[in-house]
Amino acid sequence: MLIRKIEERDNADIAAVIRSCFADFNAPTKGTVFEDPTTDDLYNVFRKEKSVLYIAEENGEIVGSCGICPTENLPEDTAEMVKFYLTKNSRGKGTGRALMETALETARQMGYRKIYIESLPEFTKALSMYEKQGFKLLEKPLGNSCHTGCNIWMLKDIAD
Repeated sequence: MLIRKIEERDNADIAAVIRSCFADFNAPTKGTVFEDPTTDDLYNVFRKEKSVLYIAEENGEIVGSCGICPTENLPEDTAEMVKFYLTKNSRGKGTGRALMETALETARQMGYRKIYIESLPEFTKALSMYEKQGFKLLEKPLGNSCHTGCNIWMLKDIAD
């Protein structure tokens, strides 16, 4: 498995991976990344300062992604972990853990001290993984991600 930063040629493939997860888990799409038009142009989204999107590739095929982004109205020391999705065949093989660890280490290097996540209850395995990695549930959202369909919010302290 190769983990690398997104390239422009990845846009369509990673958008397809993200949207396939909603079908895999029968998750609602309204007010989520599924409907977000920027999902089709993630290369340009992640060109902004203090953000990165990592791609997992296996045998030349994109199998997942995980990114860090300074979402609007988050505290300055906090980034959002975003676009964390895996293909059905790559789940349960350590791909997600490798992507998350890479993204969290990069967030530390960028100077972030906390990582925020928004999710959905349908993504049960992801939520379990977040909890095992030290993310704590919040009562309300932080920042302004514009993904109003998400109703689970979590935060993790990553300061050394």
